[in-house]
Amino acid sequence: MIKIKTATQNDAEIIAAISSKTFYDAFATKNTEADMEKHLKDFYSTTKMEEELADEKNIFFLAYENEKLVGYAKMVDADKEEAKELKKPIEIERIYAVKGSMGRGIGKALMQKCIETAIQKKRETIWLGVWEQNLSAINFYTKGGFIKFGTHIFIVGDDPQTDWLMKKQL
Repeated sequence: MIKIKTATQNDAEIIAAISSKTFYDAFATKNTEADMEKHLKDFYSTTKMEEELADEKNIFFLAYENEKLVGYAKMVDADKEEAKELKKPIEIERIYAVKGSMGRGIGKALMQKCIETAIQKKRETIWLGVWEQNLSAINFYTKGGFIKFGTHIFIVGDDPQTDWLMKKQL
């Protein structure tokens, strides 16, 4: 059974660890080692996670299966340029499951928690960015009712990459 917990400041170290691991596992084969190393250092250090957890606009969820951390999600409840045309938006900035645990409902459980949170916060649109080359994630979001509404550039290390922007009306 998958249990979802809202993260606290005390979870910074485990969020940094799972963030680095899941991002590396998902994207290392399609990026240079230098770009991966720079991205992980810049965005997934324990210090960075402490800063993000201290900011009330960030919401982290941790997914556990049999007491083992198997995934996480991060939502951002803030105005962003990419979402300026959306009605009462909230962003899912990250949803990741640990390699080897795909297909067991972890992503689905995290997505459901994000949607419930958006509804509790009286948001009308939930949105996200997903790398245009991450077809399995695009398929996951499409099956969940998300549609493409634009693109933006996401930098990995020094490499500008194109993300699809996808939204779902709540």
